[in-house]
Amino acid sequence: MSSQSPPVLPITNPQPTTTTTATASQPPLPPHALRAFLNNITESVRNGFSQRRPFSELIDRSAFSKPESISEATTRIRKNYTYFRINYLTVISVILAFSLLTNPFSLLLLVGLFCSWLFLYLFRASDQPLVLFGRTLSDRETLGILIVLSVFVVFLTNVGSVIISALLIGVGIVCAHGAFRVPEDLFLDDVQENASTGFLSSFLGGAASNVVASAAPIVAAARA
Repeated sequence: MSSQSPPVLPITNPQPTTTTTATASQPPLPPHALRAFLNNITESVRNGFSQRRPFSELIDRSAFSKPESISEATTRIRKNYTYFRINYLTVISVILAFSLLTNPFSLLLLVGLFCSWLFLYLFRASDQPLVLFGRTLSDRETLGILIVLSVFVVFLTNVGSVIISALLIGVGIVCAHGAFRVPEDLFLDDVQENASTGFLSSFLGGAASNVVASAAPIVAAARA
């Protein structure tokens, strides 16, 4: 009798589960996300400051005179704002930075608040839930806590008073310069079409839109 060989069992390769496939297809968080975000902010600010006027025109003492009426002062402020808007923003930013540096506690609170938004919400991957006092927080709860923390830091500490005082001083200096600076020697024709209605929108609008557009894919990948 001839011996019969044992039946050969078919070999099948195990198929990956749906969870493994979904995890593998999920795009990872882009490397150096924070660095790319900060680089885009720096580039937008640099492009904005490249439009500033020479400070020699800003402080030309021969161009200063007292306005004869409130309407003339208002007209001067509007024209000088159109021409010196980046320089004015620089002055306000310097005053704000000086106020924060002379109040290190407020500066630390603002830096901590900024880092909290970055690392706890914007750049935190969705598969890394936030655990606080042994409780896992959802994205909505995390957002609510950050909003409450922001309101507390800005309005219930001296941070808000420092920022508001610095802005009032900066805007007062800008308005005083615009009222006493005679704009007849300025070439306003090349900037009239680019003038915007808001004081900060001409500079911050483009910078903010560029930063948001560049950071959107990073944030979306982190929240996916």
